Amino acid sequence: MMMKAMTFSALAEPNRLSIVELLRDGPLPVGAIAQQLELNQPQTSKHLRVLSDAGLVEVQPAANKRIYKLRPQSLQQLNEWSETFRSMWEQRFDNLEAYLKELQKQEAAQAQQQITKLKMEDEHG
Repeated sequence: MMMKAMTFSALAEPNRLSIVELLRDGPLPVGAIAQQLELNQPQTSKHLRVLSDAGLVEVQPAANKRIYKLRPQSLQQLNEWSETFRSMWEQRFDNLEAYLKELQKQEAAQAQQQITKLKMEDEHG
């Protein structure tokens, strides 16, 4: 549970979520991330540190640059966790659909009864 709390906390900040979305397309150096998000480099580094502490990104030093990339394992864990909710909601929507179909049948039957009643009254009236 702690991993999920740290993950969600890290992703709750819009700039960090944007960083994850940028890195989805491939590894980037800090400077490129900062430039694309229009942040200064120290801000970007702080956001990357939070993402790294949450296990969402990892850094690869390359000469005088630090290249960041996503950690697929942590994103897979997040996906697996969210899947448990997807099946719950699918079941609830299936139940709702069945309930609505039953209501439609009942309404159609009531309408047919009303039509029959009116026809009988019309014939006898």
